[in-house]
Amino acid sequence: MKLLAVETATEACSAALSIDGVVVEEFVVQPRQHSRLILPMIDRLMADAQLHPTQLDGLAFGAGPGAFTGVRIATGVIQGIALGADLPVLPVSTLAAMSQQALDNFKHYDWVLPSIDARLGEVYWAVYRRHNQHGVELIGDEVVVDAAHVLCPDIEGVGVGSGWNVYKEPLTQRLEGKVLDVYDDYLPRAGVVAKLAVANFAKAESVEKVRPVYLRNNVAKKSLKQ
Repeated sequence: MKLLAVETATEACSAALSIDGVVVEEFVVQPRQHSRLILPMIDRLMADAQLHPTQLDGLAFGAGPGAFTGVRIATGVIQGIALGADLPVLPVSTLAAMSQQALDNFKHYDWVLPSIDARLGEVYWAVYRRHNQHGVELIGDEVVVDAAHVLCPDIEGVGVGSGWNVYKEPLTQRLEGKVLDVYDDYLPRAGVVAKLAVANFAKAESVEKVRPVYLRNNVAKKSLKQ
């Protein structure tokens, strides 16, 4: 399977090409430069693989939650490629990608508590656990919530993401005894988005049907084409 993935929902910008399970990725941390960086990344990956978009089997993107502008960049880029090459698309949760990355790197953990700074004292929050068949499984819902009021089942896990950096004190106080370790510099990567997309590509849809994930009410109802 040949799949192209992008992820721009945080300060990191990345693109990845998965060909029969082998992933090649470009990744850089340059805040507010994603619109300038992402298309050249894609062009280099495709040129190195000697592929045209019509030779791909599908596309995937980090659908958020995250920075509104960043999520829009990823959706817009994938929309353009999908429409031009008539390709199916799979949106992948940015929080799921962070969780999968953590579980890939730390085999002794089974639970991940990903958190992205949503500003205004809030975080994008979820609880994921290891799942043998598809990598990670969401427990409950992904939410935007006050950092001091996050909810978590009675588990022990690892915290990852910028929310743990900005709101470390309220999060650790709220989750006392449930957090074994924290990696607050974790950023989502397109290579992991590609891995999750390949494993779940039976759920891919036409680009007109897919939606980014904003969570906040003022943007949650916007469609991909708006």
